Amino acid sequence: MAGPEGDHEADLDAFLDKFRGPERYEGAFSPENWEKEFEKIPMFMKKAPAEIDPKQNPDLACLQSIIFDEEKTLEEQAKTYKNEGNDYFKEKDYKKAVISYTEGLNKKSSDQELNAVLHTNRATAQFYLGNYRSALSDVIAARKLRPNHLKAIIRGALCHLELKHFSEAMMWCEEGLRIDPKEKKLIEARAKANRLKRTEERDLRKARLQEKKEQAQKDAVFKAIKDRNIKLSPVSSEDENVISANLAEMSLDGFSSHSPTGSKVCLDENGSLSWPVLFLYPERGQSDLISAFHEESRFIDHLTIMFEELPPWDTERKYYPSELELYYEDEEREEIYQICTQSTLLQALQHQRYFVKAGTPTFLVLVKCAPFSKNYFGGKKVHWLK
Repeated sequence: MAGPEGDHEADLDAFLDKFRGPERYEGAFSPENWEKEFEKIPMFMKKAPAEIDPKQNPDLACLQSIIFDEEKTLEEQAKTYKNEGNDYFKEKDYKKAVISYTEGLNKKSSDQELNAVLHTNRATAQFYLGNYRSALSDVIAARKLRPNHLKAIIRGALCHLELKHFSEAMMWCEEGLRIDPKEKKLIEARAKANRLKRTEERDLRKARLQEKKEQAQKDAVFKAIKDRNIKLSPVSSEDENVISANLAEMSLDGFSSHSPTGSKVCLDENGSLSWPVLFLYPERGQSDLISAFHEESRFIDHLTIMFEELPPWDTERKYYPSELELYYEDEEREEIYQICTQSTLLQALQHQRYFVKAGTPTFLVLVKCAPFSKNYFGGKKVHWLK
């Protein structure tokens, strides 16, 4: 006959057998997916879902309904959202924090103190997201509710600092320091804003001086061009205002480092102009750029240097300086003018029908009596040298 101890052991074995056998108690975790099922319990969730589906997470949906009970007062609901936003902020989930603070403000609580905090907290979250203007709007709204809200003032000063509103940043710092003269963040922000403001003003002065200097140089170049009766393209009127407008257009189109050639006309200390000049070889589909062609230099001198050795693309070996002819095209009239290779650049630019386009004089280089040249001139009026 078994004693009490034997009965106890038998009961324990029977209890354990329930876990060993196929039968499981109601609601038990499955051995294969117990970790996933465990994480569905709100208390043990590592991360809450973005959207709570009552069918998939009934426990979580129940808790949510308790937390955001519509029967609570507007103030209580707003505080709940504020606390939720604070939790998200601590987790550095600033986007969700903004959403929670916004929900709190949407409750339109009559507690102005609470609303000021919600605005300030949302401003802080927006600040960490880099939305400085939105953050500034929030702290301004907070200060309308609480003019001396120090946290809002600090955040506003930092927003102005990030937006490079240095004067405004210093003003906000001064207002905050009148409330708390020892506030470290405001002292540091004021010093930084003052330093950056002085740097900005210095850089602005330097930029204005440089701009003034460059404008004076451009004006001198424009005057030299006009004095030489060099025409710009397009020029549709002899009116002084139109000429000035075309000069201004040329300054943007051809005199900057962003021009197609990357070069620009320059006026040297002796009052002479040097131009970027483009030679086109239509027969071979090639080109050459002379970045500084002095206006008194002759074309033949440059051609002699350029073709002292025949280029690799001259497979027929016919581009000898003495065999080359120079032309420019009048696009408006669709006519071609021949230029003497012995002439200077200035003489060519002063030709009655030559217009400088995009700040870079351009000329065609062809071989004398070549079949390509005859075909190239076909159907066009050519003004030959006499």
